[in-house]
This record gives sequence, C-alpha cells and structure tokens, in this order.
Amino acid sequence: MRKTYLALSIALCTTIAIAQNRKLPIDTTVTTQHSVTIKGVNINYTATTGTQPVWDEMGEPIASLHYTYYTRDNVKNRAERPLLISFNGGPGSGSVWMHLAYTGPRVLKIDDEGYPVQPYGVAQNPYSVLDVTDIVYVNPANTGYSRTIPETGEKVQRDKFFGINADTEYLAEWLNTFVTRNNRWRSPKYIVGESYGGTRVMGLSLALQNQQWMYLNGVIMVSPADYKVFRDNDPVSSALNLPYFAAAAWHHKALPAALQSKDLLEVLPEVEDYTINTLLPAIAKGGFIPDAERNEVAKQMAYYTGLKEKDILDHNLDVPTDFFWKALLKDKGGYTVGRLDSRYLGIDRQLFGDSPDYSPELTSWLHSFTPAINYYLQEELGFKTDIKYNMFGPVHPWNNDDDNVREDLRQAMAQNPYLNVLVQSGYYDGACTYFAAKYTMSQVDPSGRMKDRFDFKGYRSGHMMYLRREDLQKANDDIRDFIIRTQANGKSAKY
Repeated sequence: MRKTYLALSIALCTTIAIAQNRKLPIDTTVTTQHSVTIKGVNINYTATTGTQPVWDEMGEPIASLHYTYYTRDNVKNRAERPLLISFNGGPGSGSVWMHLAYTGPRVLKIDDEGYPVQPYGVAQNPYSVLDVTDIVYVNPANTGYSRTIPETGEKVQRDKFFGINADTEYLAEWLNTFVTRNNRWRSPKYIVGESYGGTRVMGLSLALQNQQWMYLNGVIMVSPADYKVFRDNDPVSSALNLPYFAAAAWHHKALPAALQSKDLLEVLPEVEDYTINTLLPAIAKGGFIPDAERNEVAKQMAYYTGLKEKDILDHNLDVPTDFFWKALLKDKGGYTVGRLDSRYLGIDRQLFGDSPDYSPELTSWLHSFTPAINYYLQEELGFKTDIKYNMFGPVHPWNNDDDNVREDLRQAMAQNPYLNVLVQSGYYDGACTYFAAKYTMSQVDPSGRMKDRFDFKGYRSGHMMYLRREDLQKANDDIRDFIIRTQANGKSAKY
C-alpha cells in the first residue's frame, strides 16, 4: 500500500497542536491509496479522511465534522458516478457501523454470524458497493472524532445540533460544502441512514432539496427508527411488535410445531395479517374489549410468540419488548435474547424480572468495532490523533419536537420524480422492527400513488443485518441493484 499525506486548507489562522491541547485541526485531510477485490475484480481507490467545518451565519466555525471519503480511481467521468452519503444513528452514534462492517472497502474480522474474533482488525470487503458508487461516511457533531466548538460549556450552541430539525439543517449545509469542495454537484446522489439515521435521512431528503437545492436519486433506510411509532405509545406501536416476536421465537425454536415446521417467510405473512386485522383493533378497544375476545387474542398471541398466555393477559395484550427479551427463553435454558439482534443470548443475575440486565448483542459489537475503528483510521488511513473516537457521543438531551420527517420524505418524493426509497430490515431486530419499517413506508405516502417507488428487503438477522456474512453479501447486492436501477440514464424528471 502506498501512502501520501496531504494537509489541505487549514481554516483557522493558527492551528492547535494535537499533542499540546488534545484538539483536532478544524479543517484538514489525509489521503491514502489502496486496493480491494470486489466480486472478483481488483479496484484501486483513494481514501480521504479528515475534518470539515460547520459554519454559522457569520461564516465562523461552530463545529468540525470528521468524515472518510472513498473514490474509485481511474474513473473517466466522475459526473456520471454516484455518490453515497452514509450516516449511522443513535442519535449520538459514530458513523462506524456501516463504515467498517457493511458498504465500505474494509470490514471487521468477525465470524460468519457476526461474533468477535481476536486479534481484532479489518479485512477486505468483497461485497462493498465501492465498485458502483463513491462513498462518504459522516460523523455528526460529538460522534466519532467530530466536535462542537467549543467542545463543552455553556457557550456550546446546543440548539444548532442536537435535535431532529437542527440535525438535518446543519448537516444539509455541511453537505453543500462537501459536495462543492469535491466537485460532485453533477453526480447522482444517495443518502443512507441506519437506525436513527432513518429519521435523519427522511428529514435530509427535503432539507437538501429545499434549503440547498440538492436533489437526490435515492434514500436508503437501514433498520430505520421512526419516532412517530416509538414515542406515541399507542395500540399501533404495541401491535407492530408481534411479527418480530414471532420471528425471534421461530429462530429459537420456541413456537408450536405447526409453525416451527414452516419456513420463517411462510410464518410471517400470517402473523402480519393477524397484527393489522385483529390484534391492533383488539388493543385499541382497551378495557372495553369483551373477555371472550381478550382471551382468544391472548391465546393466539401465545401461539405466535412462544410466551405464556397468562403473561400476555397480565399485560392486557400490550406486551413490552423488554419483557419478551427476558421471558422468551426463561424456561428454555434461562437465557435472555438481544434487543437489537435477538439471535444473541445473555445471562442475567437472576431469572426473575421484567427486563434483561444488559444487551448481549451490543456488548458483542462494541467488543469488535471499537478496537477496529481506532486501529483502522490511525494505522491504515494515517489519521493520527489523541482524541477519543466516540462510539456514542454526548448529544443528549435531544430535541424531538416537530417531528415531520415522514411528511418531509413524502414532499421530497412528490417534488422529485427521480427520488426512490429502499428500506432494509432484519427480522430479528427488536428495537427497530421490520414490520414497523413496513408500516412507516405505508404512512409516508398515504395516497399510495408513489408506492411503486418504495422497495423493502428483509434479512434473517438483526439491526445490523450485514454482520451475518450471508446477509452482508445479499444486502450490499440489494443496494448495488437499487443504485443501478434508479439512475436517470437520460430520462427526464417528470410525471
């Protein structure tokens, strides 16, 4: 590997030495050259990692965002080559997960099911989408190496960064600068967000369009978090969990033989239909549901979830997900199951209780991601710093007021005939369930007139479906196909 280091356009008159004050330069880059074999083809590429300011209205830097930008070498016409802009979620999560485990040219050294392997590190990603698109991974303020200016104290303008609408506004402005600096205005553009990143990219689709006049070809939501579902705490949010319960129970062979003998994709449509047409109306009746109907629904829920009928009745049909994670295998080995990926098992202090002591899947992921991203950025990409890489950064309290991102996405799609949406979910994700993602798709466009521009893909894994090697390949292929399919290819943007 040949390395070259290039420091570009320091934005401040004086830069602060890292060793003296443990601060990053506000505007700097390091560039290195690499190669990767994707689908049997060797691809040379350039990696540029560094920081770019967030400017205020007066042209002063109020934050510096760290990013990593990959471009394929020897491209004849960069204007025709797509640009994929990638975010993770949280809010407060660094843009590490999809960077080092999904779409980028390097992936974690893990086993085929996603569990940590020592010594930690990275390997080539033979399924990366870098063959068809350039990619930039962006760390929002206080995540990864990104920081507000100043970093702490009362002078931090928290209302500029830490909320649904503030987040999309400053990131849209930052992306305008990035696209301009890198001469990507003519390129087809795609944004992808995982988890809270789903909320982020729904909002960004319209913010980029209406505030920056930047039009997209695609929005990709990976295990999207829709806070209209999570925070309403109504019959809809409760009922939508049932298909996930069934999927997790099926995986752990906790369902009755009549269901367990079927393939997962034969079971789920039946449960989805029951959810919408029976369970949701039953929960909506609340205390006025007739006893006979309540008992019949509890019986069917027990059949689909592997839970005890009495436990379901004790919860008035509204079974919390944390209770499910604790109770599913209580009498089948005494393990808990993971929140973000229910294939993972945990061991609690005691069997009794309403929720697990910890999330076994998250501890497993932090086990492998944290050393890998620190090694990779500093040793392979040459970005040297004493700053801590924030896997999860200090962004709370987060302002969730005026959450209109569903309508933002609808408006962006209505105004831009080029704009298509891909949703990817793991069936065993208990935090951002696959059926909630399907429900969100149905609510973005209640008229149904744009439903042919939505595409859903499901996988037999969890929140980060790409950690399972089989799904790493399949999910990347789905993104690759989506990008190829949704390019304009000379077609006019009109209805």
